[in-house]
Amino acid sequence: MLRLMPSRRPKTSRGSRPPRIRVPNREKALFVVDNKRFVGVLQRLSLTGGSAVLAKGPIPPGTHAEMNLNTVFGKVTAQIEFLHTGADGMPLAQAFHFIAMDETSSDRFSESVRQMEEAGFSDAAPKHAAFGDVASRTVGRLWDNIRQLADAVTTGRRN
Repeated sequence: MLRLMPSRRPKTSRGSRPPRIRVPNREKALFVVDNKRFVGVLQRLSLTGGSAVLAKGPIPPGTHAEMNLNTVFGKVTAQIEFLHTGADGMPLAQAFHFIAMDETSSDRFSESVRQMEEAGFSDAAPKHAAFGDVASRTVGRLWDNIRQLADAVTTGRRN
């Protein structure tokens, strides 16, 4: 079943938009316009769209296309509409927004975006953690570092 994406971006508070993710590792997506296939390097993604540097060069704004993206959760296929060029301050980057995505692709894409947010690729301000959570993570990292140091010392003695 094809799931239509919101025509306007959802707003969580006045003037805000969904967090945008900096796409790591020069990830590529396949775009199909009028049965012509070309590759684009993804720059940013959000739950409502993104931007890419397209091998074919700029596409006229308003052009509809299909986008295929491989994620760690599986292939994502979406219907998109190309928007303006110069996205994210990059002259060659072209913005796009999602028009429709099947349910499986939507679930995979949402999970991928969540994972990239957790990995620190989001432009959203970090949520403030409770002091106990921060302290617990800090102590956990300290113990990990002590174990690594002890392993290094022990291995050095054996050699």
